[in-house]
Amino acid sequence: MQKRVSLVLGSGGARGMAHVGIIKWLEDNGYVIESISGCSMGALIGGFYAMGKLDVYVEWIEKIDVIDMLKLIDFKGKGGFVSGDILMSKMEELIGDSPIEDLPIKFTAVAADIDAEKEVWINKGSLLKAIRASISLPLFFTPYRYNDKLLVDGGVLNPVPIAPTFQDSTDLTIAVNLGGEATKEPILKQKEPSISKKIKSYMSKISIPESITKEDGMYVIANKSFETMQSSIASMKLASYPPDIEINVPRNLCGTFEFTKAKEVIDYGYELCSKTFIDS
Repeated sequence: MQKRVSLVLGSGGARGMAHVGIIKWLEDNGYVIESISGCSMGALIGGFYAMGKLDVYVEWIEKIDVIDMLKLIDFKGKGGFVSGDILMSKMEELIGDSPIEDLPIKFTAVAADIDAEKEVWINKGSLLKAIRASISLPLFFTPYRYNDKLLVDGGVLNPVPIAPTFQDSTDLTIAVNLGGEATKEPILKQKEPSISKKIKSYMSKISIPESITKEDGMYVIANKSFETMQSSIASMKLASYPPDIEINVPRNLCGTFEFTKAKEVIDYGYELCSKTFIDS
């Protein structure tokens, strides 16, 4: 018997590609996703799926290399290193845009209003604008002005936004937390050193702030601090409002921007989902 699912997709950068594998497993096993609530990368993956264009995005992300990715990043932001304009233009070129209320699947993107200090649920209007608001990682992306609100990554307040699904009439709520307990050993194979050399070579040709590139630089430390905060908040939220099924992706599965590991992370998500359902 098919089960109707409310899917909650958490924030966590490139680890969010695990959402793709989880969605594929659910589809392969007869589950019907009728509602999605997503934060940051969870909003992007969930939004593209709700639009019916997730396969287009996955095909693209699995093919591009690290230099192609770096070319999508402009360091012209205000209130953040990156404006996000080039990246979102590429997303529109890939999948177009659509009003959220016209999507075949109920969808909510969660962002955070930094002035009002509260969550913002975006469930109507431009899908791409909603995603752009939700992925506004503090310090990295410029905060996004949306309906006169200055919005940043929803993970600041709610990394696994289960509340928007409370009124759903589905059979099952599944929440995916990308800030799960870290493993002692690396899960994925390390990329070849040649990739690191390519990155350093490319960065030497363009003007990138040293505070971003250094291993102990300001941005790296800030990002690690943000991820630690998100993991703690996610644990508290899920303990207070437990879903029917909770899938925890180790927070050290890959780095925030390691999208070159997309295929491996997708495969990991598929296997993790299978194991979680067997064990539940």
